[in-house]
Amino acid sequence: MNLSDFNTTTHRGLFISKNSHSTFGRKYIARFQINKKRYVKVLGYEKADKLTELKAFALLQEYKDFISNNKTVQKNTSKKTVIKTQNNSDEELYLLKSLLGDYKSIDPIVLEEGIQKIYDNEQLKQYQIELIKMQKYLEKTNKKMIILFEGRDASGKGGAIRRMTRYMNARHYRVVALGKPTETQRHQWFFQKYIEHFPTGGEVVLFDRSWYNRAMVEPIFGFCTPEQHEIFMEDVVNFEHDLVRQDIILVKLYFSVSKDEQKMRFESRRTSPLKQWKLSEVDLQAQDLWEEFSEKKYEMLKRTSSRSAPWNIVRSDDKHKARMEAVKIILNSIDYDKRNYALDFNPDEKINISVQKELARMRKKKDY
Repeated sequence: MNLSDFNTTTHRGLFISKNSHSTFGRKYIARFQINKKRYVKVLGYEKADKLTELKAFALLQEYKDFISNNKTVQKNTSKKTVIKTQNNSDEELYLLKSLLGDYKSIDPIVLEEGIQKIYDNEQLKQYQIELIKMQKYLEKTNKKMIILFEGRDASGKGGAIRRMTRYMNARHYRVVALGKPTETQRHQWFFQKYIEHFPTGGEVVLFDRSWYNRAMVEPIFGFCTPEQHEIFMEDVVNFEHDLVRQDIILVKLYFSVSKDEQKMRFESRRTSPLKQWKLSEVDLQAQDLWEEFSEKKYEMLKRTSSRSAPWNIVRSDDKHKARMEAVKIILNSIDYDKRNYALDFNPDEKINISVQKELARMRKKKDY
């Protein structure tokens, strides 16, 4: 292998061929010396192996670590073998600096949060792949799915929906977030405006707030009468039971945020120009009305969680963990094809809480 056929890169020990193969692309090689012995290794090609300089350098590091950690040197006494290891701290620091760029100009807290998001996104991505498989199964079998996202303001419903649908086929899912009812809708059967948005065969519909507005928000703010609220509470279980009988897969998620965390998120909305659009008049009253919402939440969970349509409670103070658990709940609601059983589909019992435990906790303390 003639080194004159290769160019140096920005990483020590990593070289790339001057000429590019029409099919394979340019070739990366590793060339370095350890304990006066030279090592040369072909790492792969740009096109064939989809290598970038950073990926090639990572392979170089793996190869050097393998050589260093397995290099044995026999002493003249031949009494023992010494394992020689090489300190790669300088090269690791160089790699980090090349990845982070001008990191000193960034607030360390912002930088730490950004790095954590990378790890979180990579973990979530494996389950997003499963959501695509699930969606394909629904399309193939012509099944219908409805997912309800409920919870207090700033509980993380919208962010969870965005993560779930990020890679899904947009032709086979819809996100429904209904605003104030029109004059016509006010005089309709209450459920009618929601039924108009129900899925067709092979489709998923995600309701960002649902008919459960009538269980919590509407009675608290006087948008419905006590009689209308009670009629809803009496009718909704049978309504959902009929949906399930009609082979609709119904998943009910309640995102449960603590009072302190909600307050912090409202403050972030108030002070951040990027989030101020989220702040509403209802948000401004949510903290003052915390106990009223808690009472309605307790009644809703107790009266409307049924065997055919149970509530799934998701602790949402940690947004990433909440999203992970919500995705697991959805994936566990149907036996789709080609499930990756190497993934962990078991619930995190600190985040995914049963209705019974949530009600028991609320009887003791009303902070959720």
